[in-house]
Amino acid sequence: MGTKTLYFECGMGAAGDMITAGLLELLDDKARVDFLKRLNNAGIPGVDVRVESSVKCGIAGTRVVVSVDGHVEGDERRNDNDHHHVDNHQHNNNHLNDNNHHDDDHHHNSNDRHRHDNDNRNNHAAHHRNDYSNIERLINSLHISDNAKKNALCVYKLIADAESYVHGKPVDKIHFHEVGDMDAVADIVGVCMLIDELSPDRILASPVNVGGGSVRCAHGVMPVPSPAAAYLLRGIPIYGNDDSGELCTPTGAALLKRFVGKFCDMPTISVDKIGYGMGKKDFERANCLRVYIGGVNGINDVNGINDINDNSGINNIIRPNDQIAELVCTIDDMTPEAVAFAQETLLAAGALDVYATPTVMKKGRAGIILTCLCRINDKDTIIPLIFKHTSTLGIREYIVNRYTLHREQSTLQTKYGEIRIKSASGFGVRRSKPEYDDIAAIAREHGAALGDVLKEIKWRREEDTAK
Repeated sequence: MGTKTLYFECGMGAAGDMITAGLLELLDDKARVDFLKRLNNAGIPGVDVRVESSVKCGIAGTRVVVSVDGHVEGDERRNDNDHHHVDNHQHNNNHLNDNNHHDDDHHHNSNDRHRHDNDNRNNHAAHHRNDYSNIERLINSLHISDNAKKNALCVYKLIADAESYVHGKPVDKIHFHEVGDMDAVADIVGVCMLIDELSPDRILASPVNVGGGSVRCAHGVMPVPSPAAAYLLRGIPIYGNDDSGELCTPTGAALLKRFVGKFCDMPTISVDKIGYGMGKKDFERANCLRVYIGGVNGINDVNGINDINDNSGINNIIRPNDQIAELVCTIDDMTPEAVAFAQETLLAAGALDVYATPTVMKKGRAGIILTCLCRINDKDTIIPLIFKHTSTLGIREYIVNRYTLHREQSTLQTKYGEIRIKSASGFGVRRSKPEYDDIAAIAREHGAALGDVLKEIKWRREEDTAK
Protein backbone atom coordinates (compact mmCIF):
# COMPACT_ATOMS: atom_id res chain seq x y z
CA MET A 1 0.00 0.00 0.00
CA GLY A 2 2.80 2.45 0.82
CA THR A 3 2.57 5.56 2.95
CA LYS A 4 -0.94 7.06 3.01
CA THR A 5 -0.40 10.33 1.17
CA LEU A 6 -2.46 13.38 0.21
CA TYR A 7 -1.29 15.32 -2.85
CA PHE A 8 -2.69 18.77 -3.66
CA GLU A 9 -2.45 19.87 -7.29
CA CYS A 10 -2.43 23.68 -7.09
CA GLY A 11 -2.36 24.62 -10.78
CA MET A 12 -5.17 27.12 -10.16
CA GLY A 13 -3.97 28.25 -6.77
CA ALA A 14 -5.64 27.44 -3.48
CA ALA A 15 -8.41 28.90 -1.34
CA GLY A 16 -10.13 27.64 1.78
CA ASP A 17 -13.36 26.59 0.09
CA MET A 18 -11.50 24.83 -2.75
CA ILE A 19 -9.40 22.81 -0.29
CA THR A 20 -12.49 21.93 1.75
CA ALA A 21 -14.40 20.76 -1.32
CA GLY A 22 -11.48 18.74 -2.70
CA LEU A 23 -10.95 16.91 0.59
CA LEU A 24 -14.68 16.36 1.02
CA GLU A 25 -14.80 14.51 -2.32
CA LEU A 26 -12.37 11.94 -0.91
CA LEU A 27 -15.01 10.77 1.60
CA ASP A 28 -17.80 8.35 0.77
CA ASP A 29 -21.40 9.63 0.59
CA LYS A 30 -22.29 8.73 4.17
CA ALA A 31 -19.11 10.27 5.57
CA ARG A 32 -19.76 13.50 3.60
CA VAL A 33 -23.25 13.84 5.06
CA ASP A 34 -21.90 13.18 8.55
CA PHE A 35 -19.09 15.70 8.10
CA LEU A 36 -21.44 18.49 6.97
CA LYS A 37 -23.69 17.78 9.93
CA ARG A 38 -20.75 17.97 12.34
CA LEU A 39 -19.42 21.18 10.77
CA ASN A 40 -22.83 22.86 10.86
CA ASN A 41 -23.26 21.81 14.50
CA ALA A 42 -19.74 22.84 15.52
CA GLY A 43 -20.96 26.16 16.91
CA ILE A 44 -19.73 28.72 14.33
CA PRO A 45 -22.22 31.59 14.75
CA GLY A 46 -24.81 31.92 11.99
CA VAL A 47 -23.03 29.53 9.61
CA ASP A 48 -24.67 27.03 7.29
CA VAL A 49 -22.42 24.99 5.00
CA ARG A 50 -23.74 23.01 2.05
CA VAL A 51 -22.25 21.56 -1.11
CA GLU A 52 -23.38 21.60 -4.70
CA SER A 53 -22.18 19.98 -7.90
CA SER A 54 -20.12 22.15 -10.21
CA VAL A 55 -18.74 21.62 -13.71
CA LYS A 56 -15.66 23.43 -15.03
CA CYS A 57 -14.44 22.80 -18.58
CA GLY A 58 -16.48 19.59 -18.62
CA ILE A 59 -15.01 18.31 -15.33
CA ALA A 60 -17.49 17.57 -12.54
CA GLY A 61 -16.59 18.41 -8.98
CA THR A 62 -17.89 19.90 -5.75
CA ARG A 63 -18.29 23.49 -4.64
CA VAL A 64 -18.70 24.48 -1.00
CA VAL A 65 -21.32 27.16 -0.36
CA VAL A 66 -21.14 28.95 3.00
CA SER A 67 -23.94 31.23 4.18
CA VAL A 68 -23.85 33.38 7.29
CA ASP A 69 -27.20 34.48 8.70
CA GLY A 70 -28.74 33.49 5.37
CA HIS A 71 -26.30 35.49 3.24
CA VAL A 72 -24.26 33.36 0.85
CA GLU A 73 -20.54 34.12 0.84
CA GLY A 74 -19.76 36.65 -1.90
CA ASP A 75 -23.25 37.08 -3.36
CA GLU A 76 -23.79 40.61 -2.02
CA ARG A 77 -20.34 41.75 -3.03
CA ARG A 78 -20.18 40.41 -6.56
CA ASN A 79 -22.23 43.04 -8.46
CA ASP A 80 -20.72 45.98 -6.62
CA ASN A 81 -17.24 44.69 -7.14
CA ASP A 82 -17.65 44.14 -10.84
CA HIS A 83 -17.49 47.93 -11.17
CA HIS A 84 -14.21 48.29 -9.30
CA HIS A 85 -11.61 46.79 -11.58
CA VAL A 86 -8.05 47.84 -10.97
CA ASP A 87 -7.45 48.35 -14.67
CA ASN A 88 -9.64 50.18 -17.19
CA HIS A 89 -9.95 47.12 -19.40
CA GLN A 90 -11.86 43.94 -18.56
CA HIS A 91 -9.83 41.13 -17.08
CA ASN A 92 -10.03 38.59 -14.31
CA ASN A 93 -8.92 40.71 -11.39
CA ASN A 94 -12.56 40.84 -10.28
CA HIS A 95 -11.99 37.29 -9.18
CA LEU A 96 -13.32 38.26 -5.87
CA ASN A 97 -15.29 35.76 -3.95
CA ASP A 98 -14.95 32.90 -6.29
CA ASN A 99 -12.85 30.09 -5.00
CA ASN A 100 -9.72 32.03 -5.63
CA HIS A 101 -11.03 35.12 -3.92
CA HIS A 102 -8.76 36.87 -1.51
CA ASP A 103 -10.08 36.13 1.95
CA ASP A 104 -8.58 39.33 3.37
CA ASP A 105 -11.09 42.00 2.30
CA HIS A 106 -9.19 42.81 -0.87
CA HIS A 107 -12.22 43.48 -3.01
CA HIS A 108 -14.16 45.75 -0.71
CA ASN A 109 -14.17 49.48 -0.73
CA SER A 110 -14.96 51.16 2.55
CA ASN A 111 -18.64 51.77 1.70
CA ASP A 112 -19.13 48.15 0.73
CA ARG A 113 -17.57 46.98 3.99
CA HIS A 114 -19.70 49.44 5.97
CA ARG A 115 -22.86 48.14 4.35
CA HIS A 116 -21.82 44.59 5.05
CA ASP A 117 -21.07 45.28 8.67
CA ASN A 118 -24.62 46.50 9.14
CA ASP A 119 -26.41 43.41 7.88
CA ASN A 120 -27.40 40.53 10.11
CA ARG A 121 -23.77 39.64 10.81
CA ASN A 122 -23.80 42.46 13.34
CA ASN A 123 -25.84 40.15 15.56
CA HIS A 124 -22.57 38.30 16.19
CA ALA A 125 -20.03 41.07 15.67
CA ALA A 126 -20.21 42.26 19.26
CA HIS A 127 -19.29 38.79 20.45
CA HIS A 128 -16.79 37.84 17.77
CA ARG A 129 -14.63 40.80 16.78
CA ASN A 130 -12.12 39.84 14.15
CA ASP A 131 -8.94 39.95 16.23
CA TYR A 132 -6.77 37.04 17.24
CA SER A 133 -7.88 36.80 20.87
CA ASN A 134 -11.57 36.61 19.91
CA ILE A 135 -10.91 34.14 17.10
CA GLU A 136 -8.94 32.06 19.61
CA ARG A 137 -11.85 32.10 22.06
CA LEU A 138 -14.32 31.19 19.33
CA ILE A 139 -12.30 28.23 18.06
CA ASN A 140 -11.70 26.94 21.58
CA SER A 141 -15.48 27.00 22.14
CA LEU A 142 -16.28 24.89 19.08
CA HIS A 143 -17.53 21.30 19.26
CA ILE A 144 -14.64 19.79 17.34
CA SER A 145 -11.66 17.62 18.25
CA ASP A 146 -8.75 19.09 20.20
CA ASN A 147 -6.47 18.35 17.27
CA ALA A 148 -8.71 20.25 14.85
CA LYS A 149 -8.79 23.18 17.29
CA LYS A 150 -5.01 23.15 17.57
CA ASN A 151 -4.56 23.15 13.80
CA ALA A 152 -7.16 25.89 13.26
CA LEU A 153 -5.43 28.08 15.86
CA CYS A 154 -2.07 27.45 14.22
CA VAL A 155 -3.50 28.50 10.83
CA TYR A 156 -4.82 31.73 12.32
CA LYS A 157 -1.50 32.34 14.08
CA LEU A 158 0.25 32.05 10.72
CA ILE A 159 -2.16 34.58 9.23
CA ALA A 160 -1.78 36.88 12.25
CA ASP A 161 2.02 36.77 11.97
CA ALA A 162 1.76 37.61 8.27
CA GLU A 163 -0.58 40.54 8.89
CA SER A 164 1.62 41.72 11.75
CA TYR A 165 4.64 41.77 9.45
CA VAL A 166 2.80 43.47 6.58
CA HIS A 167 1.19 46.20 8.70
CA GLY A 168 4.03 46.64 11.19
CA LYS A 169 1.78 46.07 14.18
CA PRO A 170 1.91 43.52 17.02
CA VAL A 171 -0.34 40.49 16.66
CA ASP A 172 -2.73 41.68 19.37
CA LYS A 173 -3.43 44.83 17.33
CA ILE A 174 -4.20 42.97 14.08
CA HIS A 175 -7.75 43.00 12.71
CA PHE A 176 -8.44 40.02 10.45
CA HIS A 177 -10.93 41.63 8.03
CA GLU A 178 -12.56 38.88 5.97
CA VAL A 179 -10.37 36.01 7.21
CA GLY A 180 -12.03 36.59 10.58
CA ASP A 181 -15.55 36.44 9.19
CA MET A 182 -17.53 33.34 10.03
CA ASP A 183 -17.46 32.00 6.45
CA ALA A 184 -13.64 32.01 6.54
CA VAL A 185 -13.70 30.36 9.98
CA ALA A 186 -15.91 27.64 8.48
CA ASP A 187 -13.40 27.06 5.65
CA ILE A 188 -10.42 26.82 8.01
CA VAL A 189 -12.18 24.67 10.61
CA GLY A 190 -13.64 22.45 7.87
CA VAL A 191 -10.21 21.72 6.40
CA CYS A 192 -8.79 20.94 9.86
CA MET A 193 -11.68 18.55 10.55
CA LEU A 194 -11.23 16.82 7.18
CA ILE A 195 -7.50 16.35 7.70
CA ASP A 196 -8.40 14.72 11.02
CA GLU A 197 -10.95 12.49 9.28
CA LEU A 198 -8.65 11.39 6.45
CA SER A 199 -5.61 10.96 8.75
CA PRO A 200 -2.90 10.92 6.06
CA ASP A 201 0.63 9.95 7.01
CA ARG A 202 2.07 12.52 4.65
CA ILE A 203 0.79 15.61 2.80
CA LEU A 204 2.42 16.88 -0.38
CA ALA A 205 1.57 19.61 -2.88
CA SER A 206 2.63 20.92 -6.26
CA PRO A 207 4.19 24.36 -6.70
CA VAL A 208 1.44 26.96 -6.30
CA ASN A 209 0.04 29.16 -9.06
CA VAL A 210 -0.54 32.54 -7.40
CA GLY A 211 -2.09 34.24 -10.46
CA GLY A 212 -1.07 37.75 -11.47
CA GLY A 213 -2.04 41.35 -11.97
CA SER A 214 -3.39 43.56 -9.18
CA VAL A 215 -6.26 43.66 -6.76
CA ARG A 216 -8.01 46.58 -5.12
CA CYS A 217 -8.54 46.52 -1.38
CA ALA A 218 -9.54 48.93 1.36
CA HIS A 219 -5.91 50.12 1.55
CA GLY A 220 -5.52 50.69 -2.20
CA VAL A 221 -4.18 48.68 -5.15
CA MET A 222 -1.95 45.72 -4.32
CA PRO A 223 0.03 43.34 -6.52
CA VAL A 224 -0.73 39.62 -6.70
CA PRO A 225 0.04 37.75 -4.54
CA SER A 226 -1.16 40.08 -1.80
CA PRO A 227 1.45 41.07 0.80
CA ALA A 228 -0.01 38.71 3.43
CA ALA A 229 -0.16 35.78 0.99
CA ALA A 230 3.37 36.54 -0.24
CA TYR A 231 4.67 36.44 3.34
CA LEU A 232 2.90 33.15 4.02
CA LEU A 233 4.29 31.64 0.80
CA ARG A 234 7.93 32.22 1.75
CA GLY A 235 9.95 29.07 1.16
CA ILE A 236 7.19 27.57 -1.00
CA PRO A 237 7.71 27.24 -4.77
CA ILE A 238 5.28 29.57 -6.56
CA TYR A 239 4.71 30.87 -10.07
CA GLY A 240 2.24 33.26 -11.69
CA ASN A 241 0.30 34.33 -14.76
CA ASP A 242 0.21 37.88 -16.10
CA ASP A 243 -3.46 38.79 -15.63
CA SER A 244 -5.33 35.89 -14.06
CA GLY A 245 -6.14 37.74 -10.85
CA GLU A 246 -5.57 36.38 -7.35
CA LEU A 247 -5.49 32.58 -7.36
CA CYS A 248 -3.91 31.85 -3.96
CA THR A 249 -5.60 33.57 -1.03
CA PRO A 250 -4.00 34.13 2.39
CA THR A 251 -6.32 31.48 3.82
CA GLY A 252 -5.26 28.98 1.15
CA ALA A 253 -1.59 29.86 1.67
CA ALA A 254 -1.86 29.46 5.46
CA LEU A 255 -3.61 26.08 5.17
CA LEU A 256 -0.95 24.80 2.77
CA LYS A 257 1.84 26.09 5.00
CA ARG A 258 0.34 24.42 8.06
CA PHE A 259 -0.33 20.99 6.57
CA VAL A 260 1.93 20.39 3.56
CA GLY A 261 5.19 18.65 4.39
CA LYS A 262 6.79 19.01 0.97
CA PHE A 263 6.12 20.90 -2.26
CA CYS A 264 7.18 18.80 -5.22
CA ASP A 265 6.21 17.25 -8.53
CA MET A 266 3.71 14.45 -8.19
CA PRO A 267 5.42 11.33 -6.82
CA THR A 268 4.77 7.79 -7.96
CA ILE A 269 1.49 7.22 -6.15
CA SER A 270 -1.02 4.38 -6.15
CA VAL A 271 -4.20 6.49 -6.27
CA ASP A 272 -7.26 5.43 -4.29
CA LYS A 273 -9.47 8.49 -4.77
CA ILE A 274 -9.40 11.88 -6.49
CA GLY A 275 -11.27 14.99 -5.35
CA TYR A 276 -12.09 18.15 -7.33
CA GLY A 277 -12.66 21.31 -5.31
CA MET A 278 -14.28 23.87 -7.62
CA GLY A 279 -14.20 27.64 -7.62
CA LYS A 280 -16.95 30.01 -8.70
CA LYS A 281 -15.31 31.78 -11.66
CA ASP A 282 -14.83 30.33 -15.13
CA PHE A 283 -11.49 30.40 -16.96
CA GLU A 284 -10.11 28.77 -20.08
CA ARG A 285 -8.53 26.29 -17.69
CA ALA A 286 -10.68 24.29 -15.26
CA ASN A 287 -10.89 26.36 -12.09
CA CYS A 288 -10.32 23.63 -9.53
CA LEU A 289 -7.94 22.26 -6.94
CA ARG A 290 -7.39 18.54 -7.47
CA VAL A 291 -6.57 16.30 -4.51
CA TYR A 292 -5.26 12.74 -4.69
CA ILE A 293 -5.09 10.21 -1.86
CA GLY A 294 -3.16 6.97 -2.15
CA GLY A 295 0.01 5.12 -1.27
CA VAL A 296 3.58 6.30 -1.88
CA ASN A 297 6.35 3.76 -1.45
CA GLY A 298 9.23 5.38 0.37
CA ILE A 299 10.45 8.94 0.73
CA ASN A 300 12.93 8.42 -2.10
CA ASP A 301 9.98 8.62 -4.52
CA VAL A 302 9.42 12.23 -3.44
CA ASN A 303 11.83 14.95 -4.48
CA GLY A 304 11.22 18.58 -3.70
CA ILE A 305 11.49 21.11 -0.91
CA ASN A 306 9.97 21.85 2.48
CA ASP A 307 9.98 18.36 3.95
CA ILE A 308 9.25 18.33 7.68
CA ASN A 309 9.93 14.60 7.93
CA ASP A 310 13.41 14.35 6.52
CA ASN A 311 16.22 16.55 5.26
CA SER A 312 16.52 15.09 1.78
CA GLY A 313 14.97 17.99 -0.13
CA ILE A 314 16.58 20.73 -2.17
CA ASN A 315 16.70 24.12 -0.38
CA ASN A 316 15.02 22.30 2.48
CA ILE A 317 13.28 24.48 5.05
CA ILE A 318 12.48 22.85 8.38
CA ARG A 319 9.19 24.07 9.82
CA PRO A 320 7.76 23.65 13.32
CA ASN A 321 5.15 21.03 14.06
CA ASP A 322 3.52 23.05 16.79
CA GLN A 323 3.54 26.19 18.92
CA ILE A 324 3.60 26.13 22.72
CA ALA A 325 3.74 28.59 25.60
CA GLU A 326 6.95 28.92 27.61
CA LEU A 327 6.20 30.35 31.07
CA VAL A 328 9.22 31.56 33.03
CA CYS A 329 9.71 32.99 36.53
CA THR A 330 12.59 33.46 38.99
CA ILE A 331 12.48 32.33 42.62
CA ASP A 332 14.93 32.83 45.49
CA ASP A 333 12.90 32.08 48.62
CA MET A 334 11.58 28.53 48.27
CA THR A 335 12.93 25.25 49.56
CA PRO A 336 13.92 22.56 47.05
CA GLU A 337 11.09 20.38 48.33
CA ALA A 338 8.53 23.13 47.69
CA VAL A 339 9.88 23.68 44.18
CA ALA A 340 9.66 19.94 43.50
CA PHE A 341 6.04 19.90 44.71
CA ALA A 342 5.20 22.80 42.38
CA GLN A 343 6.79 20.96 39.46
CA GLU A 344 4.80 17.80 40.19
CA THR A 345 1.57 19.81 40.48
CA LEU A 346 2.13 21.58 37.14
CA LEU A 347 2.91 18.31 35.36
CA ALA A 348 -0.22 16.73 36.81
CA ALA A 349 -2.23 19.69 35.49
CA GLY A 350 -1.09 19.07 31.92
CA ALA A 351 2.23 20.90 31.57
CA LEU A 352 4.43 19.37 28.88
CA ASP A 353 7.60 19.86 30.92
CA VAL A 354 8.76 21.77 34.01
CA TYR A 355 12.38 22.31 34.96
CA ALA A 356 14.45 24.44 37.34
CA THR A 357 17.76 26.07 36.38
CA PRO A 358 20.14 27.33 39.13
CA THR A 359 20.99 31.02 38.87
CA VAL A 360 22.40 33.90 40.92
CA MET A 361 19.97 36.73 41.56
CA LYS A 362 20.40 40.29 42.85
CA LYS A 363 22.47 40.80 45.99
CA GLY A 364 24.21 37.52 45.20
CA ARG A 365 21.29 35.41 46.32
CA ALA A 366 21.10 31.86 45.01
CA GLY A 367 17.88 31.22 43.13
CA ILE A 368 16.27 29.23 40.34
CA ILE A 369 14.67 29.96 37.00
CA LEU A 370 11.49 27.90 36.82
CA THR A 371 10.43 27.13 33.26
CA CYS A 372 7.10 25.55 32.42
CA LEU A 373 6.18 24.42 28.89
CA CYS A 374 2.52 23.96 28.11
CA ARG A 375 0.05 23.96 25.24
CA ILE A 376 -1.22 27.43 24.41
CA ASN A 377 -4.77 26.32 25.21
CA ASP A 378 -3.65 25.23 28.71
CA LYS A 379 -1.86 28.41 29.81
CA ASP A 380 -4.97 29.86 31.49
CA THR A 381 -4.97 26.81 33.76
CA ILE A 382 -1.22 26.66 34.33
CA ILE A 383 -0.52 30.35 35.13
CA PRO A 384 -2.75 30.50 38.26
CA LEU A 385 -1.13 27.27 39.50
CA ILE A 386 2.36 28.76 39.18
CA PHE A 387 1.29 31.74 41.29
CA LYS A 388 -0.44 29.44 43.80
CA HIS A 389 2.40 26.99 44.31
CA THR A 390 5.43 29.27 44.02
CA SER A 391 6.44 32.55 45.62
CA THR A 392 6.99 34.37 42.33
CA LEU A 393 5.47 37.80 41.78
CA GLY A 394 5.57 37.68 38.00
CA ILE A 395 5.60 35.29 35.04
CA ARG A 396 7.04 35.93 31.58
CA GLU A 397 5.30 34.29 28.62
CA TYR A 398 6.88 33.38 25.30
CA ILE A 399 5.03 31.75 22.42
CA VAL A 400 7.60 29.52 20.77
CA ASN A 401 7.78 27.13 17.84
CA ARG A 402 8.28 23.48 18.72
CA TYR A 403 9.90 20.84 16.54
CA THR A 404 8.96 17.31 17.61
CA LEU A 405 9.64 13.82 16.41
CA HIS A 406 6.69 11.52 15.77
CA ARG A 407 6.37 9.21 18.77
CA GLU A 408 5.12 5.64 18.89
CA GLN A 409 5.01 2.91 21.51
CA SER A 410 5.18 -0.85 21.05
CA THR A 411 5.72 -3.85 23.31
CA LEU A 412 8.50 -6.41 23.24
CA GLN A 413 8.00 -9.91 24.63
CA THR A 414 11.01 -11.14 26.65
CA LYS A 415 11.63 -14.03 29.03
CA TYR A 416 10.94 -11.56 31.85
CA GLY A 417 7.62 -10.43 30.38
CA GLU A 418 6.45 -7.52 28.22
CA ILE A 419 8.53 -4.36 28.03
CA ARG A 420 7.36 -1.16 26.38
CA ILE A 421 9.56 0.25 23.62
CA LYS A 422 9.34 4.00 22.88
CA SER A 423 10.20 5.06 19.31
CA ALA A 424 10.61 8.48 17.71
CA SER A 425 11.13 9.40 14.06
CA GLY A 426 11.26 12.36 11.72
CA PHE A 427 13.67 14.99 10.35
CA GLY A 428 15.75 12.17 8.88
CA VAL A 429 16.31 10.33 12.18
CA ARG A 430 14.81 7.34 13.94
CA ARG A 431 15.56 6.14 17.46
CA SER A 432 14.02 3.92 20.11
CA LYS A 433 14.64 2.82 23.68
CA PRO A 434 12.97 0.60 26.29
CA GLU A 435 10.82 2.14 29.01
CA TYR A 436 12.96 2.52 32.13
CA ASP A 437 10.08 1.93 34.55
CA ASP A 438 9.46 -1.50 32.99
CA ILE A 439 13.14 -2.44 33.15
CA ALA A 440 13.39 -1.35 36.79
CA ALA A 441 10.21 -3.23 37.77
CA ILE A 442 11.44 -6.43 36.11
CA ALA A 443 14.88 -6.12 37.72
CA ARG A 444 13.29 -5.79 41.16
CA GLU A 445 10.81 -8.61 40.57
CA HIS A 446 13.43 -11.10 39.35
CA GLY A 447 16.38 -9.88 41.41
CA ALA A 448 18.26 -9.22 38.15
CA ALA A 449 20.70 -6.50 37.29
CA LEU A 450 19.52 -3.73 34.99
CA GLY A 451 22.32 -4.67 32.60
CA ASP A 452 21.05 -8.25 32.32
CA VAL A 453 17.53 -7.08 31.47
CA LEU A 454 18.95 -4.69 28.86
CA LYS A 455 20.99 -7.49 27.29
CA GLU A 456 17.84 -9.63 27.01
CA ILE A 457 15.98 -6.72 25.36
CA LYS A 458 18.81 -6.13 22.90
CA TRP A 459 18.92 -9.82 21.99
CA ARG A 460 15.14 -10.00 21.47
CA ARG A 461 15.10 -6.89 19.31
CA GLU A 462 17.93 -8.17 17.14
CA GLU A 463 16.08 -11.47 16.78
CA ASP A 464 12.88 -9.67 15.74
CA THR A 465 14.81 -7.58 13.21
CA ALA A 466 16.37 -10.70 11.69
CA LYS A 467 12.93 -12.19 11.18
